[in-house]
Amino acid sequence: MIQRIQTVYLLLAVVISAVISQIFNLWEYADGTIFYVKDALTSNHFLIKMIPILFGVSATLSFIAIFIFKNRKLQFVLGRINILVNLFLLGLLLYQSLNLSGETIVSKKGIGLVLPIIVVLLLVMANKAIKKDEDLVKSVDRLR
Repeated sequence: MIQRIQTVYLLLAVVISAVISQIFNLWEYADGTIFYVKDALTSNHFLIKMIPILFGVSATLSFIAIFIFKNRKLQFVLGRINILVNLFLLGLLLYQSLNLSGETIVSKKGIGLVLPIIVVLLLVMANKAIKKDEDLVKSVDRLR
């Protein structure tokens, strides 16, 4: 399980989605207050409340995909669903950061806005490795 490279990619995706997203800020307001993912749960706006939920869903899907290594097709499908979740999360973060009225409310964008891109890249590399393993198993089955 751990000797496969896609497990490492999926584990990195879990760490980024679950832990690192809580450490780095998403943006900073003009008055100096910093907005983190955990602050989104106390927001009154529905779309902002979806941000930590989507980070959690992404981490959960990656974690589940690690432990279903015997079913590579399902692991591949979970990777694709997770990519879609992270693309939706990225779109939501970009919408929120651009929808807020410029310099009057949001002063600085944080590194937390880039985390879904990193997770998508890790998931694409994991899916590529899963596909490579599946093709290898199919080629061995043809030789029997």
